Amino acid sequence: MKLYRDDYGIPHLRAASVAELAYLQGRVTASDRGRQLVVERLRSEGRLASVAGAAEVPWDRFARRVRLDSTARRCFALLSEETRSFLTSYADGVRSAGIEWHPWSSLGVFQVQHILFGTFPNKLWRAHVERTLGPAAADWFAIEGPGGSGSNAWAVPGEIAGDPHRLLELPGVYQQIRLACPEFDVAGLTFPGVPGVQHFGHAGSVAWAITNAMADYQDLYLEDLRETPEGLQARGPAGWEPVHRHQETISVRDGDQVVVDVVETARGPVIDGDLSLRTPARVASDLGFDALLPLLRATTADEVADAFAGWVEPVNSVLVADSGGRLLQLTAGRVPHRDDRNRQVPVPAWEPRHEWKPGWVPPFRAVVASAVNANDRRPDTEPYGVDFSPPGRARRIRELLDAGLPPEKIHLDTSMPAGSLDAGRLAARRSAAARRLHEHPALAPLFADHGHDPLFAPWTDPRARIGHALDGVLAGLGLSISDLVNPVDLVDEEPAQAGTWGSRHLLYPLVLPGLDCEPPRVELGGSADCVLNTSSVPGVSDLCWRGPVARYVWDLADRQRSRWVVPFGAVDAPDSPHFLDQLPLWANGDLVPLITDWDRLQLTSGAVMTAVFTQKLPGMGEFSLIPLDPVAHAEVVHSWVVQPRNRFWGMLDHTVEQVRDIYAFVDSLDSHHAYLMLIDEQPVGVFQTYQPEHDPVSECYEVEPGDFGVHLMFSAGDLDLPHLTSAAMPALLAFSFRDPATRRLIVEPDVRNEKAVARMERQGFVLGPEIDLGHKRARLSFLARSRWESYQPS
Repeated sequence: MKLYRDDYGIPHLRAASVAELAYLQGRVTASDRGRQLVVERLRSEGRLASVAGAAEVPWDRFARRVRLDSTARRCFALLSEETRSFLTSYADGVRSAGIEWHPWSSLGVFQVQHILFGTFPNKLWRAHVERTLGPAAADWFAIEGPGGSGSNAWAVPGEIAGDPHRLLELPGVYQQIRLACPEFDVAGLTFPGVPGVQHFGHAGSVAWAITNAMADYQDLYLEDLRETPEGLQARGPAGWEPVHRHQETISVRDGDQVVVDVVETARGPVIDGDLSLRTPARVASDLGFDALLPLLRATTADEVADAFAGWVEPVNSVLVADSGGRLLQLTAGRVPHRDDRNRQVPVPAWEPRHEWKPGWVPPFRAVVASAVNANDRRPDTEPYGVDFSPPGRARRIRELLDAGLPPEKIHLDTSMPAGSLDAGRLAARRSAAARRLHEHPALAPLFADHGHDPLFAPWTDPRARIGHALDGVLAGLGLSISDLVNPVDLVDEEPAQAGTWGSRHLLYPLVLPGLDCEPPRVELGGSADCVLNTSSVPGVSDLCWRGPVARYVWDLADRQRSRWVVPFGAVDAPDSPHFLDQLPLWANGDLVPLITDWDRLQLTSGAVMTAVFTQKLPGMGEFSLIPLDPVAHAEVVHSWVVQPRNRFWGMLDHTVEQVRDIYAFVDSLDSHHAYLMLIDEQPVGVFQTYQPEHDPVSECYEVEPGDFGVHLMFSAGDLDLPHLTSAAMPALLAFSFRDPATRRLIVEPDVRNEKAVARMERQGFVLGPEIDLGHKRARLSFLARSRWESYQPS
């Protein structure tokens, strides 16, 4: 298990198995993004205010009300055994770096990134517009809103490229990573805190990329609630129904505790006033994480599509291409069948017409010659959504592709360059027009109090909505910018805005709570209607806090020609050289090469010492396993195997060089692995595992699917550790059974080693026949998973 890095600190991980790789990914992520992991886990649990103060109470209140942690736990419980093991190994890796993490925490932090990424906040705004200006005025704002996307992805034969757009955060929302084991070798972008590679990946023979499908899969219900002697009730389609209710307390650093009522009806959790939220993930207790491992193992476009068939939310448009020339376009995720009015505004919970119907809207899947996705309305997306981005970006990308421009040029295409005075004047005029509309009598009703939680202000603030939908609002009122703004007077009125566009359109990321840093001044080009979609809000601020959170080019013919970049860097520590080292590249439209040759990467110091397993042994310390390094560990292992008490290991007369050569051979095998056992980082023995079907033992018995062989030798030396073997054996068995595919353990101690045979019997092994392995006569013994599990405390 080894960690490599390129010149930008991007981690490339290699391990002997999926479980070890997940562990290493968790450990490396904790090292590189530990501050971020802590914050995101606290967000998912609604506990961020306990360390960040009162400013985070609105989020914590929402997280408790919407039941993020509860949903994460429910989804985890219903995952396949293999996926639960995958998440558990990742959690073990995070915890090994000293960060609190649960196996379901990954599901929680994934929800944090996407619960407000859907459509329900737009329904709050549309209902407010209908109440104050009338239903017809809702069309004025039928354009990408503050929570919408500006993502791009395109695929042509042999290549997929694009750039996802989200809120710009420091550190970035995506982590570049490469994950390699005997089953797969995938490079891509992942959410820190989530194992695998979800949205953008290159597996060598196949690559994929996503954009937001702009699907409507979240519903808001108006609940009619009443108190009764039996408890709180809600009026549903069939009458009054019982409601779940309890209270939770939010701890606030340097502030008073806040008590939150957590209420859930048959539709879903009540998130604001009398509004409940219904989502596929909560309804089905499924986020689609059973797709993670099949996605990593995919080698063709159809296998990627089959993996995404199990996805739930968010609902994405996916482009997939493989080295065989096959290119697919599909949607991934679940959209419910229900009344069209559900897609527009909160609907009455008691009216039967608004119930979800059985099943899900069928996903789209088609073979295409090429494709451009830019959150636009297309045949593959129209059945799933209501609001889409304007078609201009998609048309422009297609034009640039037809003209033969390289991806880097397409990424940066804009009519609003940073150094342009004309672009600065245009932006100033649009901002001034938006501010005039804030005072327009026809729009005054919009500024009435809507009563929603301040957390939803980005979606419900009239100033922001007018700025984002400026052209639509002007058209709805029959006005033009010239009707509102006199260009001659603009400079005198706003002298601070009489410069280039970039002098005002500055990078303005959301800095992680508690991160002590000041982002550098970076002038940006682009605007909301350009391929270079760097968003600001006319009339509110020209600062840019939404934009491309990554760029990538996946080359299918030669993966080493692929390249990628993120806005800031690989590490979340301000004192690291990799905190902001990708920022100049990102700002200029340059990309980092994806290094695929392991020999060109830097093997980090001590990488082979990364533990694959840790567990506290009461009264002894921390027990851990690290991959045995044939060179670094040869002397200590030699000092053990030449001792008479370890004569059954068969190396009494071996030299250090012979021991090194033996373990170098073991290290070269995919089927056999050797580990050094440690107590508080002090070596105490050797533990080896093997696949019996690839071992001489297979000639002596009939190997069954799920058989897993182990050898062990304890040698504590001068350490005062009585009963070490008895204390460590349960931990070794837990490690051996952590892969759900393991159904039975096999051991074959020398028949003369009566203590070892008796020890195995005490651990539950069933003695089998004596076998002749040539170099020894052994007592074959078996421990079935069912028997081992029956020994575990409930």
